[in-house]
Amino acid sequence: MKPIVADINSISPVRCPCGFARRAFADVPGAPASVHRTEILADARTHYHKVQTETYYVLECEANAAIELDGELVPVAVGTAIMIPPGVRHRAVGRMTILNVVVPPFDEADEWFD
Repeated sequence: MKPIVADINSISPVRCPCGFARRAFADVPGAPASVHRTEILADARTHYHKVQTETYYVLECEANAAIELDGELVPVAVGTAIMIPPGVRHRAVGRMTILNVVVPPFDEADEWFD
């Protein structure tokens, strides 16, 4: 595999349960992970993954932003990192921008809702 460079700013955003995501490397065969910059909206939906582990890194957020993990609200601030293993129901609460590293790479078929 050769190195791949992605300009996340040039990737078109797609709607996701949290808001809008710009996804890099999800379509690269053999990639170990994908990287997303996601603009979280106030209406993020609770969801989970059966296979993927997500790691959120908060780039920007409102003062009262939080991540809900299996029903528990965890306050976040710029610089907070959260590793979310498979099976954990989660959603972002409040507006924020995150960098999301997904292992294995993002697959829409692994987004589940109760």
